[in-house]
Amino acid sequence: KGSMMMSKHKTLAVGLAVSALALPFAAAAADSPHTLTGNVGIFSQYIFRGLTQTNEKPALQGGLDYSHSSGFYAGTWLSNISWFTDQNAGTLAAPVPLGSPGPVGAPYTPTGSNSASLEWDAYLGFKGAFAGDWSYDVGYLHYEYPGTYDNLGFFAKPNTNELYGAIGWKWVTAKYSHSLGDTFGMKDAEGTYYLDLSAAIPLGDSGFTLGLHAGKQKYKGTNTALWGASGCTNDCLSYTDYKISINKEYVGLNWGLAFTSTDADATHPVFGALYQNVYGKNIGRSQAVVSVQKTF
Repeated sequence: KGSMMMSKHKTLAVGLAVSALALPFAAAAADSPHTLTGNVGIFSQYIFRGLTQTNEKPALQGGLDYSHSSGFYAGTWLSNISWFTDQNAGTLAAPVPLGSPGPVGAPYTPTGSNSASLEWDAYLGFKGAFAGDWSYDVGYLHYEYPGTYDNLGFFAKPNTNELYGAIGWKWVTAKYSHSLGDTFGMKDAEGTYYLDLSAAIPLGDSGFTLGLHAGKQKYKGTNTALWGASGCTNDCLSYTDYKISINKEYVGLNWGLAFTSTDADATHPVFGALYQNVYGKNIGRSQAVVSVQKTF
């Protein structure tokens, strides 16, 4: 019994000593300039700049982010996608007859196909606050679409590089994203940009946040092989998108509902096919998205 009591006291003493030693490390960890966070979400579909990326089917998305107290940050993000496969004439066993030229992949090669099922982004940048309620964010973003590209024709691989800059005031943010070359499959599109204005407005003490967004995708350059004598340039593909959303944190999750729309013309006789996939869907039509996300 005495031995047991001695052992118990020793265990308690060791535990207290370890706890005392751990305190400085815990404090150091709390004061660390480094932060690592992750996120995962399920969406009824993936909409990017007003266009469906998953043919109106569900998407699983997730990312990992590192940030430093100096304002530097870097991260990566992934989602399933199908838009390039759905939208091009090189898709094998397409559900509708396809001729040349096709929407994406002209001239059509019956034995060739284009297929991509993943978007994998990587980004880094620097952000901070100034003059009270103002903020800024500048950075670089690479969109990678691993896949098979045997029937690109007049188009390029969809991999895209952008530089971006944003300035915010309270809950309003204006952002400019500038493409450095080929843009989401469009050749000779350097200088293409996306300009958007967004707001995230807290609705009092309800816990709900109202989101408002308008953006302009402006294509630059001339893909002569594609447009030929049609009179079009890449600018013919330019469009505006809109979004309204509502979000709320509940039981540790972020629940969302969003409505999106664009003025992308899927019926235009020259370029309309670029906004209509092989399933006959207008990829820029008005859509609704339900989502649930978790940040950890």
